[in-house]
This record gives sequence, C-alpha cells and structure tokens, in this order.
Amino acid sequence: MCAIAGIIDRGGRLGPERLRALATAMARAQAHRGPDHEGVWLSSDGVCALSHRRLSVIDPSPAANQPMEAGADGPVLTYNGELYNHAELARALAAEGAGPRGRGDSAVLLAGLARHGAAFLDRIDGMYAFALYDPARRELLLARDPFGQKPLYCLDRPDLFAFASELDALTLLPGFDPTVDADRLFAYLSLQYVPAPWSIYRAAEKLPPGTALRVGADGRREGIRHFSFRSSADAVSGRSTADLADELDDILRRTVARMLVGDVPVGAFLSGGVDSATVLAILRRALGRDVDSFSLGFADVAGEQASEHAEARAIAAHLGARPGERHHERILPPDAAGLAPRIGAMLDEPNGDTSCLPTWVLSGFARDRVTVALSGDGGDEMFGGYGRYADCLEEIARRDGEAGWSRGGAYYSGRILVFGDPSLTELGGAIPPAAAARLAGLRRAIDGDRRPPLNVMRDTDAANYLPGAVLAKMDRMSMRHALEVRAPLLGREVAAFAASLAAADCFDAGTGRGKTVLRAVGARYLPAGWLERPKRGFGLPGWGWAAEGLLGLADGLLDGPDCRLAHWIPAERLAAFRLGQRRDPNTYRLWSLIVLESWLRTHPAEPCR
Repeated sequence: MCAIAGIIDRGGRLGPERLRALATAMARAQAHRGPDHEGVWLSSDGVCALSHRRLSVIDPSPAANQPMEAGADGPVLTYNGELYNHAELARALAAEGAGPRGRGDSAVLLAGLARHGAAFLDRIDGMYAFALYDPARRELLLARDPFGQKPLYCLDRPDLFAFASELDALTLLPGFDPTVDADRLFAYLSLQYVPAPWSIYRAAEKLPPGTALRVGADGRREGIRHFSFRSSADAVSGRSTADLADELDDILRRTVARMLVGDVPVGAFLSGGVDSATVLAILRRALGRDVDSFSLGFADVAGEQASEHAEARAIAAHLGARPGERHHERILPPDAAGLAPRIGAMLDEPNGDTSCLPTWVLSGFARDRVTVALSGDGGDEMFGGYGRYADCLEEIARRDGEAGWSRGGAYYSGRILVFGDPSLTELGGAIPPAAAARLAGLRRAIDGDRRPPLNVMRDTDAANYLPGAVLAKMDRMSMRHALEVRAPLLGREVAAFAASLAAADCFDAGTGRGKTVLRAVGARYLPAGWLERPKRGFGLPGWGWAAEGLLGLADGLLDGPDCRLAHWIPAERLAAFRLGQRRDPNTYRLWSLIVLESWLRTHPAEPCR
C-alpha cells in the first residue's frame, strides 16, 4: 500500500517550485503509509504536481517507483493499491501490443489506462485509489475501488484542485478552510462515520467507492460510476446449498490464491469468526500455505464472553498453525481503553468504530512478521451475517404494514446508529437539516425497495457502512504500521457470486443464522458445531473495563474550558450526557465522543461562524 497526492494549479498563482514543495509536503504527511520511497513529478508547464509514498510489495526495484510515466509526454500515474490479476492483465495487454514496461501492477495499471482509459476499470480485480494525469489534455482521472478499501479525498476550488489518500494532507494547502459544520458532525455521531461524498470538513469531499472522476484544468468535472453492488431480487433460488457451496469454494480458492501475489511475507488475521477462519482454512487446507496467523483478545472479561482469542487459537491449531510458532496472539489489558485519545489523534477523519483500537494493536504486532495480511472483512455484507439483519427481519414479520412504521426506520435505528434520533436530539438539540435529510434518504431507499429485505439491508451496508466504518478503520489502523490488508471476501468474483444469491441462500429463517452458503463452505474445513456459535464483534467489550475506562476519559475530555466539542454542542448537554452514562454506560457512544473530541484537539477544526 502507498499514499498518493497531487495538485492542479488552475490559477497559475503557486508557480512550479511552490507546487512541487506542496506536493512533497503532502506526501510526507502520509509517510506512514509508504516508508520505502518518495517521489514527486511536475508537469513541464508547471500546472500539475503528483506525489507518492511507496510501500514495496510487488517488484521492490526502483523500476516500480512512482509517480510513473508512460513515455515522453504520456500520462503519469500515482497509485495506491494492489491489482490481484495484474499478471493476467499484463498478458492480455501484451497480446494487444500494449504490454506494460515493468513486471509490477503499477506498470500494468498505467499501460491499461493509457490504452483503454476508464473502461479498463471493468477488468480489474483489486483494491485501489489512483490519479492519472494526461499532460496533453491537461486532464486528471481519479478512481476508487468497488467497495472503498482504499481512500481518496478531493478539494475543488476555483484556484486549484487537489487530492490525497488522507485528509490531513489536504489541510496543508494554502487557504484551506477547516470549517466543520454541524451537519457533518451530527452525521458522524449518528452513523459513526462521515458518509461519502462528505468529509468531516465542509471544504473537502470523499470520492465515493466504485466511482471515477475526470477533472480538467479549466474546472470541468465528469463523474463515472464503474461499479455498484446490487443483490438479487429473488427470495429463494432453484439451487441447493451444497451446489452453491461448491461454486463458492472454487471461487474462494482462486481469489485467495490471487491475493498471495507479492514479494513480501503474507499472513492472515484470525478473529475466531466464520469469515476470517474460512479464509485461513482456504489458505492452509485448500492451498497448502503455511502462513502465520494473528489474533487479539481482551483481558479480565468475565468468562471471556466478549473475547474470541481462545477460540481463534483452537481454530488455528486445528488448521495446523502451531500457537507460538505459526499462530500469534496479543491480549489487551484493562487500561487499553486509555488509548482512545491516541486513536482519535492519529485518524485523518473521525471513525467511531470501537474496533479501531484492537485493529491498530493487531496490525502492529502482525507487521513484526509480515507485510501483507488477509482479513475476513466484507463477509457480513456479502453473505448476510450481521445480527441486526435477523432482528430486523423478525420485526418486519411482526409489523410490516403497520401505520407509522417503516422498514427503513426499523433498520436505521439503534440497530445500526450509535446515536439514534431521540438520543442525538437529546445530546445536541435538533438534528441539523442536511444530516437529517441524509438519514431520511437512507430510510426511504429501504422503504421504496421491494426486493427481499435481507438483500436490501446487505446492499445499504455494502454502499455505506462497509466503506464508511469497516474498511476506513482497517485502512487507517493497518497503514499506521505500513501493513497491507487484503480482503478476499470482497474480491470481484466473490462479490459477483454474493450479489447473485437469493435471500434464503444467505439467511436460514429456521435457525435464525446468516451466511448460509459461506458457513457451508467453512464446514468443509472447520470443526463440526463450531460454526453454530453466536456471532461476536471485534470491537471493545460493551461493558466492564472498557466502559469504566471510557467514562473516566469522557470526564477528563468533555468537561472544562479545554473541551473543543463544546463549540458545537452546549456544555450543559455534554454534562447531562456524562451523567446519563454513569447510570447506563454505552461503550459505543462514549468511544465516539472521545474519538471526536481527541480529533478536534489535534486537527485544524472550526465551527461555522
């Protein structure tokens, strides 16, 4: 993985040297993402500068350094990601007479884009965010991968256009407006992330997943949608679970094998859940790869009910990963909750996912042994695994058609929102209009979709929660350690298969369990009965030491004259919130506010004036 950045000087006011200096500073602000090389390219007319920080994974030679040029006066690429099918694409391009000038995936991407433009995105299996500048046309092409595994932020002003992998780099630009309006702040508190195309700053935007953007030096913009995940309209399919499992097993073997590409050590995260265990099982049993696996647990939790590290250890042993030799684990102590302010400070944009902390720790100790790790991210969205799906389906069965009730309201409620409408109103007063409209739009989209409710819920999470909370968390926390994390369950072929599944292929109404087909694949490799355990998340324990530690942090951060959040939410409402948490602590709400306050203290941020 890497970091990218760039600027188009529309007004010609910066000048070449200032433009180069800014592109260099933007790269260095993201140095943690790419410790192996720094590169800067400046167009001959002094209009555009591109920069890059490299984490060497494929072809570590200088020939793969970036920004990468396609010959004299040809397009120039700065790219963050991995193309898992780059060898196949290279052969196809060579057959067309447009073979890449190098063996790495960057050279393949540059050659494919130079020949086919944005249409080449349809042929890619990978995760990516890139910028391609064409000096002849003075035109920039930006693109982001189908599910948003890799980030890309933009700033569009009359005098300049700029982009970067992380938001912090854009704050270095002259005249950057650090306004954080109430709509974005309240959207974060509700959803636990700022939804695309918004960013936490009013002045900047996120390129949504699965989209590309053409930008001209004269200010022209053209948006291109190159991918969307839309699941089946079928409630029941005509295929047996065994038949579907055969197909998925084959797809997973191909996908995981593709994701082993690289010239560095590869390992796997193992949470103890179905998704990561199945990925590790494919690696070890189906492909015969003796990879290291990494797990994390929580100490001093009564009966270890909220920690899966012991189960992960047992699964690793079952699959042949010897504890202490090929399987490695860390245990978070009770004082680990005190790291929440550090997490808030290192994030480029607030993220209220409590699993940021364990993911950061897990990534750090995994990086001691590997440069790439495979994860189980995306399994819940692709195959219908969240417990809230089952809860919502049960409510739909009871209340559908009832006056004043809606499917969208049932889903976008406390089931997925950190602060639901009543609690958000209690905390901050009336919900700002644009934030309220975003929530209303999410609910209306569910209400107006007559496909099976499970598939509608899968789709809304794949489009919103997955890129907003889950993948953003994984990217930021892993890249703080320059660790590349790949998600086989979000591979292009896997996603196409998952989209084709009928609702009954994902959720068994009789048992109330999701991931029917994925479980059937896992059952071929994992112990009988193990897959029947209740689902657990990877976030902090919802009670006990985590809540106690966060209560103390909230008192220290949200009380007194240094509280930054009080510029957006009245101090008396924050005091009432803390008092209510003493009576009934909620780890997710405490975490969200502590992370937000810590972010506000360590980043340029001002309320609307």
